[in-house]
Formats: sequence, structure tokens, C-alpha cells
Amino acid sequence: MPRFSVIVPAFKVQAYLHECLDSVLAQSFGDFELIAVDDCSPDACGAIIDEVAARDPRVRAVHLPRNVGLGQARNAGLARAAGEYIVFLDSDDTLVPGALQAIADRLEHTDEPDLLVYDYARTYWTGESRRNKGAGLLTEQGPPTFRLADRPGLLKLLMVVWNKAYKREFVEREGLAFPPGYYEDTPWTYPALLTASTIAALDRVCVHYRQRRQGGNILATTSRRHFDIFDQYDRVFAFLDARPELARWRPVLFCRMVDHFSTLATTRGRLPRGSHAEFFRRARAHCARYRAPGVRPSLRGRLRHVLMRYGCHRTYRLLWTTDLLRARARGAAGAGQRVLHTAAVRLHYRIQLRLPVRRDLAVFSAYWNRGYACNPAAIEAKVRELAPHMRTAWIADQAHRHTLPAQTRWLRPGSFAHWSALARAKYLVNNVNFDRRMVKRPAQIMLQTHHGTPLKTMGIDLQEHPAAARDMDFEQLLANADKWDYSLSANRHSTLVWERAYPSVCTVLEYGYPRNDVFHHAKPADVARLRASLGVPEGTTAILYAPTHRDYRRAQHPSLDLARFAAALGDRFVVLARAHYFADAGAFGAAHRVVDVSAHPSVESLALASDALVTDYSSLMFDYAGLDRPIVLHTSDWEAYQAARGTYFDVRTCPPGAVARTEDELIGIFTKGQWRGSRSAQLRAAFRERFCPYDDGHAAERIVRRVFLNETGGLPAFVPPAERTPVPAAGPVPQLPIARRPVDDPLSVRPL
Repeated sequence: MPRFSVIVPAFKVQAYLHECLDSVLAQSFGDFELIAVDDCSPDACGAIIDEVAARDPRVRAVHLPRNVGLGQARNAGLARAAGEYIVFLDSDDTLVPGALQAIADRLEHTDEPDLLVYDYARTYWTGESRRNKGAGLLTEQGPPTFRLADRPGLLKLLMVVWNKAYKREFVEREGLAFPPGYYEDTPWTYPALLTASTIAALDRVCVHYRQRRQGGNILATTSRRHFDIFDQYDRVFAFLDARPELARWRPVLFCRMVDHFSTLATTRGRLPRGSHAEFFRRARAHCARYRAPGVRPSLRGRLRHVLMRYGCHRTYRLLWTTDLLRARARGAAGAGQRVLHTAAVRLHYRIQLRLPVRRDLAVFSAYWNRGYACNPAAIEAKVRELAPHMRTAWIADQAHRHTLPAQTRWLRPGSFAHWSALARAKYLVNNVNFDRRMVKRPAQIMLQTHHGTPLKTMGIDLQEHPAAARDMDFEQLLANADKWDYSLSANRHSTLVWERAYPSVCTVLEYGYPRNDVFHHAKPADVARLRASLGVPEGTTAILYAPTHRDYRRAQHPSLDLARFAAALGDRFVVLARAHYFADAGAFGAAHRVVDVSAHPSVESLALASDALVTDYSSLMFDYAGLDRPIVLHTSDWEAYQAARGTYFDVRTCPPGAVARTEDELIGIFTKGQWRGSRSAQLRAAFRERFCPYDDGHAAERIVRRVFLNETGGLPAFVPPAERTPVPAAGPVPQLPIARRPVDDPLSVRPL
């Protein structure tokens, strides 16, 4: 008996069916059967199903003699299912890599519930991906298994069948089946949720719900078939009538029904012209038939419910149209106000540029206003320590305001205060660039800190890689670089790259990266506190997984199946998954022993909390090497990455540790202990000496004394790598002695 029966009904989806079926067959968890049902499709769906079934014995092809619709096609698949759990997947959607493994793990750790609810993300033809807005309902709350009465908020999720796994024994016991007609999910999903004795939730995106550019959703077409919704709710309430013990849910489902009717009635392009009056008459009859004491719609929905109950379709549509016009009017008024505000701000900025520069003011920002982070944050803190006469301000979006220290003034981007500070601050510090409209005054000093040692090509070097550069404005890039007075560098390699990639007359400060100072100032107690805050169990080894951005991909999905990776390593390990800030929302999810830390504000803290790093081509490897903790590279797509983005050297020839070309090799490196072996320590020592010569815990002090205090002598001397003592890891990783390279070690002379 397979663990899963994955049922895929297919009708007129020939362009997407291959991708759908392949997303199932490529799952790392292989204990399943795939039942593909050809609903007498007039296109090539049947042939595609036969083709896939011929090459994979896990696929069972079912051909229906006539078109019966989505629900009945699912029933045909159910009749042939032999798996312990049933998983439905629509034929233009896909399973996310590792989804079945994550579902299987969650089912095992929740004692085989009747029903498991998991998350999805909408994917668009543009490549954009948006996670379900109701994802917060799936987070761990209370016991791992529950009944619907314990978490009724689940009824607010999209009422579809393909975001759940159902125990087949439960389906058969309750006699669940799909009726004919549109909205067939309704009389299946509500009974399933109401009768399940045990429900579990998985806070992980398992399905990519395709949003086609045109004609993808049959429910989005104009048809009288939308009147099927009344029959479907008849079935829902007939089910309640047959189960007196479920009577308490009648008011709740009544409200859901009226909301469903309202949405359908006001969605353009659904009901045929001239049919709205009939729809409201039938809706009124349903409201009279199924209304129950205790109905409590939301304050916003009360008027809607009243009008729907009395069938006032003209009044309803008038109010709805009026509300729509009012919203548009507010939008137009808001646009006008924004134009006036912008003009006022520009005039204000011109005036501020004529006022004296404030010599005691320093303005900071990082990562396009994403909050208090990276080198600027470390410098700002050191300015407050060594130059208390200075006032500091930080530009950050409202969403990141909470990351700022209390002593630093917050500047909202685009505000009058923001432009005043840019016009009059003596010091300007950023790891990217300020607003391109900013005018750099002669009396101002700008420090560009950058945010990583460059492996991938940067700046004007991207002219040779148009796929990565896309629509980059190189003239503007050079104009921004011309504003720099100082450019911070972590090592000689970076110095050479910055001078070539951003040619300007600025002074290069080869001082090391201030953001890495914390690696030498933190204490073991700090590391323990960080691990506890992230939920890392005591006695486990924490692996930080931090992949970089792929320029050759629109959708930024992880190339590593983290659920499989964590399962292979076992319970002695936990994976802290950190997505790139350009990655898709919900890129990782929460599989067993995988913690998504993408939203954590400080990557330096994550590095301190971990015992080892797994990455591909992220610049984090250069910083992490200063911690003298194991690093493993996963370079499965090196050729594609190098071709699209370009790199300054082949990191595989001088890596900071073991290198895996495939996922299986990566798992083997950890299971065999190579990740922390003596050879890995030797490689890391060579890498550290080359790329971390100045990261000794004093970089921020050097910068503040040189730039802000204008001290040219007496700066802290550089501590050689072999004499440093970064804070040790907290996990049960043997602390290998720092490897000393012999003089004739070829790694010491290998060119970049």
C-alpha cells in the first residue's frame, strides 16, 4: 500500500500537464501512486498521461468515456486509490519540491490525523509568487492535532480540496464524494473539516496555484453554471441535517454561504447579463430556508447580509457600485495629494540644500531601506560609542522601524525630515546607494560600505552579462559612485574589484567589515541565547543554509530539498534556512527540523547561532570564514550561474571547505563527517587568510576614527588570523585546532 495516492484530473490543460505530473514524479519522497484521470479531454491530455505512465510505473492512467466534470473525475480517481492518504492536485498546478516529504513527516509527527491542511502560493505568468494571505492560520498553536472547534479560523482559508491530505480510511468511513456541477469543493470540504476527529496543520507552501493570464479558471467564465452554487449549499445543509451533533455549525456555515453568494454576485464576468435578479431571488430563498439563530455577520457584512436575505439586487448593486466609485474617487484624490506632496518635498529639499551642513549629524541606511543591518549598523553603533557628540539618524521603511535602536532617529523615506537630513548631514553611510536624486554637497562625506566580498560580477563588469544586468542604468551607477568619498574593502581581492567595477576617485579603506566585529566580541552566553531564541534544541548541531539569488531564474525556488536533507541528517541536526532578500515569499516553509529564519533581521546573529554553513555562491561564506566554523558549498548549478551572472574566480578551486556537486553528495559529506574533517579545516584556513585578513573585531573602530574623528594614525593594528579567537560554536561540533598551512602549501599561491 503506497503512502499517498495523488489524484490529478485533466481536461484541456495540455500546456501545463507535463509540468504538473513531473512535479509529482520528481518528489524526493517516492512512496506514492499518481492517478491521472483524462476527463475525455479533446486535446492531448490523454496522450500525455499515457506517455508519462509508460515511463513510470507509479503512474496509473484513467480514461473516462465522456466528459463528467472535475468532481466526477476526482471520484473516478478515488475509486482506484490504494494509498493511506489522498492528495488532490489540479492539473495546471504543481507540487513544490519536497512537499510530499514534508507532508509525510508532519503526518508521522502528528500521529496520523484524519486530515492535514497545508499552504499554497499563487504563481503568476510573470514569474511572481505570492504566498496565501491566510498562512498565519497554519502556524503551530496549542496541541499538534485538534478538531475544527479548537481552531475555527481554518474556515477562513480557501475552501478547496487541493490544500489538504485526507486519510483514505476517513474518506471511506464518512462516505465523502464529489457531486456534479461547479463549486464541487464546497460539499466536500465543509463535511471533511466538520467530521474529522483529528486535524493537523503544516505551515509550509506545498502547492503552487497557477494564475493563468487568460482562461485558466473555469469558475472565472460567464455561465449559468454558477447557479450550481445553490445545489452545492443544499448538499452542505442536508449533511448538517443528517448530523444533529453538528447543529452548532449551522450559523457559521450560513454566514459563509451568504458571503459566498455576495462574492459571486458582485464579481464581474461571472453571472450572465440579465440573470442577477434571478440569482438574488434564489439567494433569498436559501437565506430563508437555512437561516439559524445565532447568525452574527461582521459589522461590514451586516448590510450585505440583509440585502441578500431580502433579494434586493438593485439596491445591492447600487450600493456596491457606489462603494466602488467612492474607492476610485479616494484613489484619485490620493494620487492628487501625492503629486502635491512630491512637489512640496522637492521645494523643501532645494531650500535645505542652501542651509549649512550640520557637522554633528550622520545619516545611515542599508539594503534599500530594509532596516538596521550590515556594516552601516555596526558603524552607527561605534559612532555612538566613540563620538558621543554626533547625532545619528537612520532611513528605513515603516515595516523595519522596529529594528532601529532607541538612540537613533528614524527617517521615513520620502518625508520632509528624510530630505532635510540628506541635504544637511555631514556624514552619509550606506551599503547600497541613497536616492539617485540626492545632491552630494562638497562639505559632505559619503562612505560606501558595500555588503559582501564579490564572487559574482558587479558594477560595470555586468556589461558583459546582459542577462544579469537586465535594464541596469550604467550611467546612473557611475554617477552614484562619483558621490563616494570612501569605499570600504574587506580584503585585497575586494579592493581590486571595487576599483574596476566602480571606477571613481574615492579613497579605498582596506579595513575589514565592521559587521563581522561581533564574531570576536560575542560571548558563549550570547550564542546560547541566540540559539534558544531561534528554537534550536540543546545538544543539536545547527546548520545555516543560505543560498544566493539566481539571475537566470524568475522564480527563486531553493535548489536544495531541505526536507529530504534534514531527514537524511536525522534529529541530531536542525537546519536554519535563510532565503535571499530577493527570494519568493515562503520559499522554505517549516518542515521537520527546518526553521525558516528568512525574516530574522541579522544574518550575523544567525551565523553566531549556527555550527556550520551550507551555501552555494553567497558572499556570506567570506564573512563566515572569520568564525572558523565548517563551511560546505553546494554547487549543483555552477555552470548556469557562472554563465548568467559571471564570477571573478572559480570558488570550487579554492573553497572554504568541502564541495558538493549534487544533493546526494551534500548529504554524504555530512553523514560521513567530511564537513568537519581535517581537510576541510585546512581549506578554511587558507580561505580565511586570503579573504579575512582584517576581520579581527576592530574594523568599525578603524572606520570611525579615520572617517568621523579624522585620525590618520594610531588606528588599531591588524591581528593576524592565526592569533584571533572568535567565539566558539555552541553545538556538539568538535573544535578542531586552527590549521596552519605549510609554506609550500599550493593553496597559498593559487591565483584568483
